[in-house]
Amino acid sequence: MVSANPLPNPDFSRFYKHDALTALLQEYEKARPDILEIRELGRSYENRPIWLLVITRKSSGPDTEKPAFWVDGNIHAAELTASTACLYWLHQLLSTDHKDASINQLLDTRVVYMVPRLNPDGAELALADKPRHIRSSTRAYPWDEPHVEGLTVEDIDGDGRILMMRIQDPHGGWKINSDEPRLLTPRSPGEFGGVYYRVIPEGWIQNFDGVNIKSNRDREGLDLNRNFPAHWRQEFEQVGAGPYPTSEPEVRAMVEFISKHPNIGAAVSFHTHSGVILRPMSTQSDEDMTPEDLWMYQRLSDIGSKMTGYPTISTFHDFKYHPKEVITGTQDWLYEHLGALFWTVEIWAPNKEAGIEKYDWVDWYREHSPSDDQKLLAWSDMHCDGKAHVDWYAFDHPQLGGVEIGGWDRLNYWRNPPAHLREREAARFPGWLTSIALTLPKLELLSATAESMGADQWRIRMAAANSGYLPSYVTKRALERKVARACIFEIELPDHARLLMGAQRIEGPQLEGHAATNSLQAFFPSKTLTADRASAEWIIHAPKGCTIVLQAHAARAGHVSAKLILN
Repeated sequence: MVSANPLPNPDFSRFYKHDALTALLQEYEKARPDILEIRELGRSYENRPIWLLVITRKSSGPDTEKPAFWVDGNIHAAELTASTACLYWLHQLLSTDHKDASINQLLDTRVVYMVPRLNPDGAELALADKPRHIRSSTRAYPWDEPHVEGLTVEDIDGDGRILMMRIQDPHGGWKINSDEPRLLTPRSPGEFGGVYYRVIPEGWIQNFDGVNIKSNRDREGLDLNRNFPAHWRQEFEQVGAGPYPTSEPEVRAMVEFISKHPNIGAAVSFHTHSGVILRPMSTQSDEDMTPEDLWMYQRLSDIGSKMTGYPTISTFHDFKYHPKEVITGTQDWLYEHLGALFWTVEIWAPNKEAGIEKYDWVDWYREHSPSDDQKLLAWSDMHCDGKAHVDWYAFDHPQLGGVEIGGWDRLNYWRNPPAHLREREAARFPGWLTSIALTLPKLELLSATAESMGADQWRIRMAAANSGYLPSYVTKRALERKVARACIFEIELPDHARLLMGAQRIEGPQLEGHAATNSLQAFFPSKTLTADRASAEWIIHAPKGCTIVLQAHAARAGHVSAKLILN
């Protein structure tokens, strides 16, 4: 029954702190208890609850008996728009129920498991009045002791921003842009005789000797996205991965939940930034990928690109931080271990916003034309009230003396869109997310019959079909890893009945979906014309009037049942 409480009216330009986010989610639950249930996925390092939203129409069956789609956000501390994207889809699901046929179908037949903020501790630190921008968890790692020397990045002047500091230095690598004095440009090879600057992050320096400045890594050096079981590597190979796989409570809670919910067949994780959708694989090329999975990824990713405006690229081919290294994380575990479809969405591309159309996703940040910086500055002036780039201003640094602070406000304009564009970016994704959820396999009952054979003997038949686009196993990788169980048929008999033929539990086949395997012009038609269907048969001895229960279930396609009265 729908509650009389109205849906909340969230401000999608705002990033919610933990208590406010909790209150907002509780308002949603009070307004739509028929669809939304809040559970505790686990506890963070600082003992904050990690909220899991279970979104499905409860009257159509329990969540564990439906195909499931996982969505999470904000595993990285300062990537706060990821949480906004989750909240935006939640609001659309609840507010357009009974108004949108696709939403109705999703809520009736599937379940969404959503974690808007997987890393509440890191997000709270990023949202503090005096913020710090760490990668993930607030646990000290790899060492417990505090820094005793060097520069620690933080908001030194208390203005709520972490910028850069520039110091005049004849050995500096930067100079003032000749066309735009607010910008700095790299010093040219062999250049000398000008005014140059050394540029370092805003922060305090401990035990400064007047000569050397050591840049300290964050004391909180964990990257939760490197703590997953697939391709986990030690610190010397993968920075921030933790002492062992799932060592961190946030990741362990997610891994345990998904492992205990084999109905999860697809997932999306929201991050920032780059304005791109990343698909597997991370450690291997497309040529080494299972072809059927690659084709399906390309098909569904193309839909995502058309619906969101974000290009979809291969992590291995197009999104390496270094050409000789690979990065691994959530997508490797979800796809490579579990065979579930998975995408990482990197929300927001400030360079594209400024009209820079052609750029490499990672290499651009290593080196680009000074004209690109001028385009970005013009965008800041025109669309951000000049706040995306902060004009350099004098500051008396306690260790360095006179410096200037300024440059790009990375948290509010680079890692995340400016406030007035956050809802626009979040609004790109609901249609695609809904379409992915609706591609999941869905088990449906075709028939359940009891035929009398005389002498209290009965022939029982049950037939089920996969009405979804994807097969019951979702990917070939799942078959290779033996992690997606096929369709299982079961019969439950009353005490005064017995089984004469057939097993109480019968393992049937995997069920294909209605996704076309080839075109109508293909050389050879499909050999399995009804591979989406399966049936089971039993012969029992039971008196007339008995009730028997038949069930069919597939790990990722859901559950169906039927009651038969023998007459």
